[in-house]
Amino acid sequence: MCAIAGELRTDGRRASAGVVERMCSLMEARGPDGGGIFVQNEIALGHRRLKIIDISDRSSQPMSDSYLDASIVFNGAIYNYQELRGTLEGMGFRFFSSGDTEVLLKAYRAWGDRFVERLNGMFAFALWDKKEGRLLCGRDRLGIKPFYYSEISGAFRFASALPALASSGGVDTTLDKSSLHNYMTFHSVVPAPATILRGIRKLPPATVLSVDRKGRKRMRTYWKLSFSPRAEDRGKGREEWSLEILACLRKSVRRRLVADVPVGVLLSGGLDSSLVVGLLAQEGQRRLETFSIGFESVGGLEGDEFRYSDVVANRFATKHRKLRISGREMLSALDACVGSMSEPMVSHDNIGFYLLSREVARSVRVVQSGQGADEVFGGYHWYPPLAESKRPANDYARVFFDRTHEDLKSVLSRGWTDRDYSGEFVKRHFALSGARRPVDKALRIDTTVMLVDDPVKRVDNMTMAWGLEARVPFLDHELVETAARIPSKFKLAEGGKGVLKHAARSVIPHEVIDRPKGYFPVPGLTHLRGDALRFVREHALGPSARRRAVFKRSYVEKLLKSPDGHLTPLGGSKLWQIALLNFWLDRHGL
Repeated sequence: MCAIAGELRTDGRRASAGVVERMCSLMEARGPDGGGIFVQNEIALGHRRLKIIDISDRSSQPMSDSYLDASIVFNGAIYNYQELRGTLEGMGFRFFSSGDTEVLLKAYRAWGDRFVERLNGMFAFALWDKKEGRLLCGRDRLGIKPFYYSEISGAFRFASALPALASSGGVDTTLDKSSLHNYMTFHSVVPAPATILRGIRKLPPATVLSVDRKGRKRMRTYWKLSFSPRAEDRGKGREEWSLEILACLRKSVRRRLVADVPVGVLLSGGLDSSLVVGLLAQEGQRRLETFSIGFESVGGLEGDEFRYSDVVANRFATKHRKLRISGREMLSALDACVGSMSEPMVSHDNIGFYLLSREVARSVRVVQSGQGADEVFGGYHWYPPLAESKRPANDYARVFFDRTHEDLKSVLSRGWTDRDYSGEFVKRHFALSGARRPVDKALRIDTTVMLVDDPVKRVDNMTMAWGLEARVPFLDHELVETAARIPSKFKLAEGGKGVLKHAARSVIPHEVIDRPKGYFPVPGLTHLRGDALRFVREHALGPSARRRAVFKRSYVEKLLKSPDGHLTPLGGSKLWQIALLNFWLDRHGL
């Protein structure tokens, strides 16, 4: 829902409406239904709107309340806004709109900075408190909605998309050395607060940041995920945990129906999205619109899973649409797909989500998606080997990283590989309190870091490129907190996600639950052939790549001699990884 941008001058000058308008214009796709600018002395706030909750003009943004002396721009959806509104009305607050944006303004005035702890939803916001002379910025617990910021000479700026912020002027857009290491090693994941560019940061999930007129900053984390069991968890078996998870998930999908427009589902045919469809059907949703995508098979790799999505669509009588994509159509859409990436994301299924979202947006404005279940419930193949690990950080890196630090020395030019930034980050994260068992340490880093800056960011960027809002019920923070307390033996059972599979048996067909695990297949970007290979060669060795001199030419040429022979442990193309980074930088003029 929407895009936000703004500038707070910290040098006494008036904020620039032109700078904010320019950033907002570059994010119009995220909010195609209208926009607005608020300027008052040192502050300028901008907004692009996607109408989902209270589609009247009363909920237009930027939203100001002169009585409260506050203004806000907000991106996201607060699922419990009606309950909060009732509480606030009981405290004497009066409302002029019926949406969730105004609830944030009143909640801030009622409860101060800690109002974020009462929110259930996905959100990124910037709230200007005129009386206090400060800007309060916040991001939801699981980082579902993005928030990028930059400190330039005399100003603090922010935006929902990194390229928009980079275009605002005065921003250092050189590559960040540690972030490049993360991109090439940590499966393109660049953990917050860093981004691939030195001069742009991103607000970490579950964080509020306040910036005053003089540029002084205060940052606070308001939520942490704990894997420590509670006293009442003792003795709980698989059956009890399954029932508890099913109850949490029912509540989560019900919450995500809050909208003044129809809600559909991205149905891959896997356990997670199928379970969402089944639960929505049990909630009374009839003729639910569901959508699947498939690609041409290449190199023996099958490009669709329609046989599974068909089972679910038929079982629950959904209004189902299947989108088949040719290799030529995929390549023709790559430019726009990469143009929609706020950061370079190497996962092949970006193009799948981009094209699927294009189709879905013709029918609905909101969809629920199954993202997050693998990270929350232990569905990936790298978790079982960690169960008895004595060196969990090292073993995690061995099964998840695209390459070792030593391998990276043969990839990057001199000066880019002075430290093992990725390995150091994982060791620091695994050493944090709140997760004692090795598997839990891996689940925590995947849920709070990897998930945020790979699958969740991918879904947000690709759906919002078409003015489509994606909601992720598996990332309801109450569900995530409950899942974290479940003993890992119940999660790793049945080849992974055992407790979720057990819960699902009362809802969806067993053929979907007991099928081999699948991923979003995009064969044409794994097995590079013909036009796809020519495209990759152009961006891996083209003039701009040679000018940047980030990658060793001898290494790139070795990959080009055998495109199928150099895959990462997770099955990605190392050649595509290099080409994608160069292409992304070119596409955004960086």
